[in-house]
Amino acid sequence: MSYEVHTVSRWKTIINIFKFLDNPIPLIDDTIKAVGHPSYRVHLGGINRSLMTQDPQVIQHVLQKNHKNYHKSKIQTEGLAKYAGYGLITTDGDYWLRQRRLIQPGFHKKKLQSIVALMNDEIINHIAQLKSAVGTAGITLDITREMVNLTLKVVSRSLFSVSITEDQLDKIGYAVRTSQVAVIKDIRQPMMKWWRKLTGEQKVYDESVRVGRELLMEIIETRKASTDRHDDLLDMLLSSRYEDTGEHMNSTQILDEILIIFAAGHETTANALTWTLYLLDQHPNILDRLQEEIKNTEISAIPGYEDISRLSYGKQVISESMRVFPPAWITDRIALQDDEVNGIKIYKGEIIGIYIYGAHHSEDLWDNPSVVDPERFTPENQKDIPAFAYFPFGGGPRLCIGQQFAWTEMQLALYHLIKHFDFKLIDGRQVELEPLITLRPKDGMDMNIRSRDSHQSQTQLMYKSYK
Repeated sequence: MSYEVHTVSRWKTIINIFKFLDNPIPLIDDTIKAVGHPSYRVHLGGINRSLMTQDPQVIQHVLQKNHKNYHKSKIQTEGLAKYAGYGLITTDGDYWLRQRRLIQPGFHKKKLQSIVALMNDEIINHIAQLKSAVGTAGITLDITREMVNLTLKVVSRSLFSVSITEDQLDKIGYAVRTSQVAVIKDIRQPMMKWWRKLTGEQKVYDESVRVGRELLMEIIETRKASTDRHDDLLDMLLSSRYEDTGEHMNSTQILDEILIIFAAGHETTANALTWTLYLLDQHPNILDRLQEEIKNTEISAIPGYEDISRLSYGKQVISESMRVFPPAWITDRIALQDDEVNGIKIYKGEIIGIYIYGAHHSEDLWDNPSVVDPERFTPENQKDIPAFAYFPFGGGPRLCIGQQFAWTEMQLALYHLIKHFDFKLIDGRQVELEPLITLRPKDGMDMNIRSRDSHQSQTQLMYKSYK
């Protein structure tokens, strides 16, 4: 038996439009609390009918059990594809399935083994550069930007091995960041597209994307002409063949998939690491335990998964960080036909707003969700987490193909960062959420960084002097 969930009036939606544009999370949270139900209806922008939900049963139905009835909305496909191309994230239907089957084997754990050494090497190089900048006195940096730089380097090295310059990396990184800003403005301020064209703002976005695409295409064509072998992701993409025809992807298809890997691969991981360092600063007891694990764990120069598996508490810490601050805080689907789940009627053409942040913070799904507790993610406790109460990498057939890549990168990065540095939020700094495509700190996150090597040496010197 179906029933109608609460519908927010169009008038109220229009009144709250500026709150929604600034930060939708408090508005969505307040609405769910006010209606007393994990789902409600709203007309986005006063026009598009949408069901907003943090109900895990509805979410599982849409993403997994009846996923064939739901495609991504034009916001995620055409809107994002305008800047990032038509890759796995921005396509649907038969083409998406064909690409997924082609690319997925390359992201298998065994296939990624050769990439782990590249990741670790790039992280160690970045640590050395950061140590040089930090010196003995310490330094204040925007950790958000620092983690973006780190993860951009790791993704680039994993994709291209040694075939990309710092200048090329800067231009590609700028194109990726510019694309995210452009997409968010198109989503939240569609009525201002004419103004962005008139002022030349849109031209700046388009030009940065053009430069980025040209640089990547040049790298692809150079690699295709080479007979050298590289154990990186670009080699994997170039060597992949479709099962039905035995053909390779063309250069444009490879370019689009690379752009998606860049866009999805470095931004989400950078935000997860940023929020993890923030939570560790705010919870010294958790930091102490993590430092103890790192102190007792030695990662080899050419690490394997057996090395990473020993960082079990580190993985729990990252897991809890992604619960509190999920990098992808919301996603959507659009119903192809009428449907019904958990007593809720879903209408053809309706947008389903899948509120990941809400599910991760729901008092109906978590004990004391406002408390930061990595113990939620011990092997024994994870079994008690309801299905789709926690899904930072999505779920169902469209579960993030790079999940294993991301976990490996985050665990290695956190290991080296905490081993070598102390991170402290600047006194009085207020951290606010900025939910764009990903969830990041508004205006960055300034932290003081000190080298643990320098700090420990000074402590030992003082102890010797005392003796």
